[in-house]
Amino acid sequence: MASKKSPHREEAAKRPSRRTHSADPATAGSTRCGFIALIGAPNAGKSTLLNQLVGAKLAIVTPKVQTTRTRLLGIAIDGPAQLIFVDTPGIFAPRRRLDRAMVAAAWAGAADADKAVLLVDAARAVQRGLDDDTAAIVSRLVETKRRAILALNKVDLVRRDKLLGLTAELSKSGVFDEVFMLSALTGDGVADLKRHLAENAPEGPWLFPADQLSDAPERWLAAEVTREQVFLQLHDELPYAATVETEGWEERRDGSARIDQVIYVQRPSQRAIVLGEGGRRIKAIGARARAELEQMLGRRIHLFLFVKVRENWLDDPERYAALGLDYNA
Repeated sequence: MASKKSPHREEAAKRPSRRTHSADPATAGSTRCGFIALIGAPNAGKSTLLNQLVGAKLAIVTPKVQTTRTRLLGIAIDGPAQLIFVDTPGIFAPRRRLDRAMVAAAWAGAADADKAVLLVDAARAVQRGLDDDTAAIVSRLVETKRRAILALNKVDLVRRDKLLGLTAELSKSGVFDEVFMLSALTGDGVADLKRHLAENAPEGPWLFPADQLSDAPERWLAAEVTREQVFLQLHDELPYAATVETEGWEERRDGSARIDQVIYVQRPSQRAIVLGEGGRRIKAIGARARAELEQMLGRRIHLFLFVKVRENWLDDPERYAALGLDYNA
């Protein structure tokens, strides 16, 4: 178990707008607070699980692998316990600088947390066998003597006898304290996992206000909403290297907000794909992103999107810093 001086706790304590406080003064001293890292292979369902645990959509979800690029905190309350979930990028064999930075961020998130939950796509594992990425994660847990909780996802798609066989196979590693079977998509079994984590969280004061769902700035979350729509609508056409940045945010007197964002691609041909014929594709992306932002923020949003070519952003240290990633990982 990580000490209470972990980087996660130190970082939270530094934020003046998120000072330590209890849920109820009458119960001060009986509160719990724990950091839980959600780790797993790409597309295991970590972001979907995070959204279920928090009860709101924070992390974007797309069929594209490695959609999550950096650590995202999601904050949930269960009785006297505050649970701070760290949604990490998928862990896989890295080939590029960005891959290495994301994998490093994932392992850092696991190392700093009080608990680690390894999410495994049970349906895929039963159909095709345990994938190399998950096997490598288990091996690393064994090597580092890191205890974890095993969460088998998509169990509604697998026969019970197959699930028991998969559980037995993974349990041979000896690193799992508990095993939970759930469906991150439907929410079945998620409450049991959340309750267990709350009951076993370290005693201590809460680190965030009770109504706060994440420590991510709204500008960053807004950019992620648009990036999700880019991936969803251009999944087979646009390479993985597209990114979105919020460059302007203007609060208006009527309570609405104007948001200016830039979608960065690497080549002029990709810019044409995002724009679409007559600008129809970018308009569709903007319309869907705007609708989701209005639901998320609870007010009217005026969203303006621009597409620019930034050929070498994958080798730009400033872009890594903006994503919270280590360029030299």
